[in-house]
Amino acid sequence: MSTPEVNLLFHQPINDHSFSQDRSLLAVTRDSNVELYTRSGKGFTLKDELKGHDKTVTSVDIAPSGKIVTCSQDRNALVWEPSPESGWKPTLVLLRLNRAATFVRWSPDEKKFAVGSGARAIAICYFEEENDWWVSKHIKKPLRSTVLSVAWHPNSVLLAAGSTDAHARVFSSFIKGVDVKPNPTAWGERIPFNTVCGEFTNNSGGWVHSVGFSPSGDVLAFAAHDSSITLVYPSAPEQAPQAIITVTTPMLPFLSLAWLNENELVAGGHDCQPVVFQGSINGWKLAYSVDDPSKTSRESEKEASALHMFRQMDLKGKDTDDSTLRTIHQNTIVTIRAYEGGPGNVTKFSTTGVDGRIVIFPKTPRRA
Repeated sequence: MSTPEVNLLFHQPINDHSFSQDRSLLAVTRDSNVELYTRSGKGFTLKDELKGHDKTVTSVDIAPSGKIVTCSQDRNALVWEPSPESGWKPTLVLLRLNRAATFVRWSPDEKKFAVGSGARAIAICYFEEENDWWVSKHIKKPLRSTVLSVAWHPNSVLLAAGSTDAHARVFSSFIKGVDVKPNPTAWGERIPFNTVCGEFTNNSGGWVHSVGFSPSGDVLAFAAHDSSITLVYPSAPEQAPQAIITVTTPMLPFLSLAWLNENELVAGGHDCQPVVFQGSINGWKLAYSVDDPSKTSRESEKEASALHMFRQMDLKGKDTDDSTLRTIHQNTIVTIRAYEGGPGNVTKFSTTGVDGRIVIFPKTPRRA
């Protein structure tokens, strides 16, 4: 059984990270820059920096071809391409947003990318050959608040979005002349731009932090601030879903989720540990923690000397030093990404968070 690979990159929060398709390049956000790392044995070596934003970079994504897209609180997005002269060449993106850009993801076919924002809009961006820049069309209605996450359907036309108005929605992002008309899905057959193909609410009114389509695209999952995961099984266009299953947990809220296969997904957040949910249309459950703190030993428990105990009592008024969490991550997990295995058969996933660590977990539970 493989063990998690742990790397502390720096002592600052990481808002987002992304690996290249061959996993040779890692992009992580750091303040207003994006740092690029290459594999060095079991660790990572800083190779380059992308400097083009003047405020905090909120999200980064690497396309299969190697292009990198970044977005920032400066209301801008940039597409970076490898250049023999200058390393990485940025291309302008006309976002037309008047609030911070919060989240960005490439579509599977790489023709478009979607940028969530605090402007109650999602910018769907595509390349305009004539002017050599990226332009955008906005999805606005019925968004009523900041968009926290977006996720693409495998057909590169449908887009899921989670926002602070307690809704998860599925939109059509079909752009004539860019997209090929997709086959009908359970989410809908009518596909004009900005068509709402599904709208779902968190029962507690909590922010929807993360959304994701299953590998087939036939199920939508979303994580909300009431520490729940909700699964939506659509039935037919403009019909009520076959099932909406909400799994409530006693944990702190989840900020990110990723599908492992059609019947498993992993989520993580303020509890600093990734947990796996399993199920089907008949029901879902929280199956296990990949990094269960109750099954791992604490370093201070190994040192049981009387001198150590009295020193702790003198310094802190207690006989144990519990300033270190038993989990690998020492602070909130912000992003979870599939790392190894194709869609529908993910065997490893990567996590980053507020503690500046990147951890590559196998999907099996860690042992003490």
